[in-house]
Amino acid sequence: MPEPYYPWGGEFITGPPSGCVAVVLLNIDYVPPPGVAIYGKLKTENIGIEKIVANVISNPHIRYVMVCGEEIRGHRSGSSLLSLHRHGIDTQHRIIEAPGAIPYIENLSEDAIARFREQIETIDFIGVTDTTRISTEITALDARAPPPFGEPYIAIRLKPEATVTIADARALHARITIDYLGRVKRRGE
Repeated sequence: MPEPYYPWGGEFITGPPSGCVAVVLLNIDYVPPPGVAIYGKLKTENIGIEKIVANVISNPHIRYVMVCGEEIRGHRSGSSLLSLHRHGIDTQHRIIEAPGAIPYIENLSEDAIARFREQIETIDFIGVTDTTRISTEITALDARAPPPFGEPYIAIRLKPEATVTIADARALHARITIDYLGRVKRRGE
């Protein structure tokens, strides 16, 4: 059965859709307590953040996004997500004050980002790896039970899912297509 929310897919686990907390895991292995709407790992400061934003705003019940665990070296994806919530993007779609290497939001509209910034409160637990402390905070957030933030907002990708085709008769496979996720498909597959 398809999920009622979360149209952008990704590597995440869903809980009750009426949950008000989403948990973003950095370098930490952790399973949140029951009641969390959605949780999963964040690896990159661009596409990973875009998926989180799109999926969070699709569920108006989510009002808190907790970011926990040790920061991703180089990418600084957790800090970049917090910067997006605090400061938004500039005219070049770069996340303002983001420390990540390439913190650009290219597939979401400014309206989607504004919705994210209005709908949720971020909980900065970057560097926190004590799972008891994390669970206690999640339980406290869940107990607040704020009302949903209006209707679901379904974010449409601004750019089509790009593909690159390599055609070279000298190659083992004369035609190779690479999609935007880096998946390779050879002619005839």
